[in-house]
Amino acid sequence: MTVEFQSSLFDTAAPEEGGPLVGRLGDTVQRHHLTRGAWVDVRPGWVAGSEELFARLVTDVPWRAERRTMWDNVVDVPRLLKFYDEHEPLPDPVLETVREALNEHYREELGERFTTAGMCFYRDGRDSVAWHGDTIGRSSTSDTMVAILSLGEARRLSLRPRTGGQSLSFPVGHGDLLVMGGSCQRTWEHAVLKTARPVGPRISIQFRPHDVR
Repeated sequence: MTVEFQSSLFDTAAPEEGGPLVGRLGDTVQRHHLTRGAWVDVRPGWVAGSEELFARLVTDVPWRAERRTMWDNVVDVPRLLKFYDEHEPLPDPVLETVREALNEHYREELGERFTTAGMCFYRDGRDSVAWHGDTIGRSSTSDTMVAILSLGEARRLSLRPRTGGQSLSFPVGHGDLLVMGGSCQRTWEHAVLKTARPVGPRISIQFRPHDVR
């Protein structure tokens, strides 16, 4: 599979590094407190030189199209998917480094490790994911975290309170990190909405703890 997209002028790694470079976290992470115990952490440009990683994942991941039943109709899922379970090796060593860095940074607050990786390939602005919370498993009743690394073209990840109220959004792509924590999966919903404007492809990698989907 080959795709074309607009590279970011700011997403470059020093040549001597030899490829994508996972940056530090610590005080580079900005936390946004929401309501009812929910929060979002954002770390722009966490993986420098991420365009190389994006290109490798486009070709190396065995992407699949899915169909699902919605309102008595079987429809195409508007994105390509791949899920890496707890004991399944990740498709690129950089993603192993990413997961270990997340585990180190959030070890005390999360109290467990990120173990799985769900991946979505948004090919253009017609691909999307509807409003939802990751509430399959323990996240339906307990606070947890979902850490998202975004590669390729930036898309807006939108959030809104489940009980109604003002929504907000974060443009994420080109190696950005966004982590949803606290009660976010239960008390807020998130989505990547369709857009009519020209937009290139994006890959989203969602790292989750055990029994969280």
